[in-house]
Amino acid sequence: MSIHHHNHTHLTIHDMKSHMHYGWDKDIKPIAEVDSGQTITYDILECSGGQFSKNSTSADLENLDFEKINPVAGPVYVKGAQPGDTLEVEMLNFRQLEWGWTGIIPGFGLLADEFKEPYLKTYDLSRANTTEFLPGIDLFIKPFPGTIGVALPEEGNFSVVPPRKNGGNMDIRHLTRGTKLYLPVGVEGALFSIGDTHAAQGDGEVCGTAIEASMETTVRFKLHKGKTIAEPRYEIPGAPTPEADSKGYYVTTGHGTSLVEASKNAIRYMIEHIVDTYGMSDQEAYVLCSVAVDLRISEIVDMPNMLVSAFLPNAIFK
Repeated sequence: MSIHHHNHTHLTIHDMKSHMHYGWDKDIKPIAEVDSGQTITYDILECSGGQFSKNSTSADLENLDFEKINPVAGPVYVKGAQPGDTLEVEMLNFRQLEWGWTGIIPGFGLLADEFKEPYLKTYDLSRANTTEFLPGIDLFIKPFPGTIGVALPEEGNFSVVPPRKNGGNMDIRHLTRGTKLYLPVGVEGALFSIGDTHAAQGDGEVCGTAIEASMETTVRFKLHKGKTIAEPRYEIPGAPTPEADSKGYYVTTGHGTSLVEASKNAIRYMIEHIVDTYGMSDQEAYVLCSVAVDLRISEIVDMPNMLVSAFLPNAIFK
């Protein structure tokens, strides 16, 4: 691991592989100490931990080592942070995107029962703002960290796969440049870690993966002493999806007695629409839903049923 002190306010952390960890554990030794107000740049490895390349194929998914999935870089000790404080993490920049991947991983994802075969799609991310999904379909590149959080106060090692009260694998697509994330400090020093960077994603990440991509990520810390929150909150600096909003949406709805059932139905109908309208395979349509379609809770109070809408932006189609 190499850590370069450019000055007192900025730290650059290289060589992700030497300081990756795969669980939230307050006993993991910090890789660096920072002050409130300090900026850190991380070189973050995509969520397979380097198991894929831009030339990988669907067959490579069958050999995926799940022990090495979703590594996070850290932890970083924030001086002065105590349980009950709030750590603000401002997203400053995301750079050096080269390529990315989305996979349908057997046994994983919202429609795992229906999509049992492995499927891998790769992307060229060398353009500034968009990447080609298929000819005539360009997705908007909007980078953010999928997994970001602080150590839990409880003893033990907790998987990074689910989101928790400390943050974790939240996959919030709105944690893009300019957003401020607020995390509840659970242990002395907060012990902040970050990883699982995405080039693009829809709200819901329904197939289980977004456009997974390695990138350089820069954040700034600010400690709020004595300000206590139970779970993460965030502020975004403007409209969340202006580029997607520009040409309207095609929306499918699904109802069910749970949000999961309603979401499954909304996505099934969206896959049906995409296949019928654009001639894609079911797998391509499912992946497109994961990287570009936003799930929204339309209604959650009229028991026994709930309603979820799936928004497909027209702006991605040329």
